[in-house]
Amino acid sequence: MPGTRTEGSEAIWEARAKVSVAMARLERLFDAGTLEVIGAEVTHRAQGFGLEKKKIPGDGVVTASGLVDGRPVFAYAQDRTVLGGSLGQAHAQKIARLQDLAMRAGAPFVGINDSGGARIQEGVDALGGYGEIFRRNVAASGVIPQISVIAGPCAGGAVYSPALTDFVGMVDQSSFMFLTGPKVVKTVTFEEITVEDLGGARTHAERTGVSHFRWANDDEALAEVRRLLSYLPSNHREEPPYVVPADDVARMDVAFNAIVPEDPRKPYDVRRVVELVVDAGSFMEVQAGWAQNVVVGLGRLGGHVVGMVANQPLVNAGVLDIDASRKAARFIRTCNAFGIPLVSLVDVPGFLPGREQEYGGVIDHGAKLLYAYCEASVPKLSVILRKAYGGAYIVMSSQHVGGDVNLAWPRAEIAVMGASGAVEVLNRREIAAAEDPEARAAELRADYEERFLNPNIAAQRGYIDAVIEPCETRSRLYRHLRVMLNKREWSAPKRHGNGPL
Repeated sequence: MPGTRTEGSEAIWEARAKVSVAMARLERLFDAGTLEVIGAEVTHRAQGFGLEKKKIPGDGVVTASGLVDGRPVFAYAQDRTVLGGSLGQAHAQKIARLQDLAMRAGAPFVGINDSGGARIQEGVDALGGYGEIFRRNVAASGVIPQISVIAGPCAGGAVYSPALTDFVGMVDQSSFMFLTGPKVVKTVTFEEITVEDLGGARTHAERTGVSHFRWANDDEALAEVRRLLSYLPSNHREEPPYVVPADDVARMDVAFNAIVPEDPRKPYDVRRVVELVVDAGSFMEVQAGWAQNVVVGLGRLGGHVVGMVANQPLVNAGVLDIDASRKAARFIRTCNAFGIPLVSLVDVPGFLPGREQEYGGVIDHGAKLLYAYCEASVPKLSVILRKAYGGAYIVMSSQHVGGDVNLAWPRAEIAVMGASGAVEVLNRREIAAAEDPEARAAELRADYEERFLNPNIAAQRGYIDAVIEPCETRSRLYRHLRVMLNKREWSAPKRHGNGPL
């Protein structure tokens, strides 16, 4: 009879009776009552090492479809209570099939990783399984949103699937990612290091930038994944979700006027400007703990999803460096892949000088940011808030690299360099010959500032479309966004560009 326990089936019945952590996570992710498990009866076919006695339905991973805010999503969650959540051939086959279904349906794909890694007993079959998943990650890149949640161990080859996805988030104190663990590190390099320091959530959120988000617990992680999905289209052919704004798109906010100090050397938090530009409460920062001299994130402007890129004067005066360039470039490409318009808030004194930056390849990394802006075909709007010097002015969505609308505040400074540096280069001999070198240098700096450090010259040449009052920023950006939403851009047919990697 169906449902009757037979000899040898006790393990299967016990497994079915349990509500696994993996299943609970998926139920929290999906809208109530919409979860549909796929491949619940799949078991491995491996023999040896006692595996033939451990055939549990599901093989350590729950794969499912469901709805998130009424939209279809496909997701898997690894179950560490079953064979350590290790990945074998059948386990990988289930994930790969789910990836195929997500591509056919044009729906986002979410992976909740909690696994001991490759199933050693299955040898090359396990390794081949990872390869099948990686290939599909690449095929889906830029087609459907892919989000990885690291909720436990993720080590060895397993780390590459999350690294190939659009967004990665880690649960603090309970997850880690690394290619080789502390024991191997000690054996090879004689270095003592803890799991947390080597690959914990803080490490990847603040030092490496591998993790875009750092969450306190599973509940926060899954709630934030749902929020993230609310900004992303289901696939590259759909528009990002529009939400009727509760915030007045025409408001003239005087709070803008007080944020940027009159003294160009004083720092301020550009997040305050970002939060005034976007609809109230809509800004979701990405990679908040890493490369903090640039701020990136998703928000809404008049209900339309936008990607915000802003130099942060509060950290290293907002200079661009290796990590900031990488961070902004990756975010810009993600937005472009999914049709999300870009709004750039510019206050940048240049690229960070120094031997460490040059040896680290700042030329290549800075070129990534330049390439990303040039390549992006979505609407690109920018506002120069204060400084825009040298090559950093060009890179940050200027008209010269394809910016569609370029605005500036009245005190914006657009020049090759600041007044002190320019006078030192141009007037060194004159200053040295003067009776009072310091007084003459001050006069020359003031003259340079009056002649060059204002947006009027750029506006007269058509490089700045309008000089606006700070309080107008939100409303003017919205009006320009509204007319640019249907932007279409033609590019020459090619296999792909060969940008710096």
